[in-house]
Amino acid sequence: MLRLASILYSLIGTTLAGSAVIAVLTMGMDTLQPILWAAIAGFVVGLPVTWFVAKAIYNPS
Repeated sequence: MLRLASILYSLIGTTLAGSAVIAVLTMGMDTLQPILWAAIAGFVVGLPVTWFVAKAIYNPS
């Protein structure tokens, strides 16, 4: 399951980080610090999301 989670994380983490960066840019915060914090937050939030998605795929019952 760890291999599945690592593959999913490469997709889920970048998607969440990209969405967070776009949200920050939409709010008008276009300096480096808010963009970096949004990207870091997206990658961190991607960890538990990936774990739950991989668990749901691996054990479909």
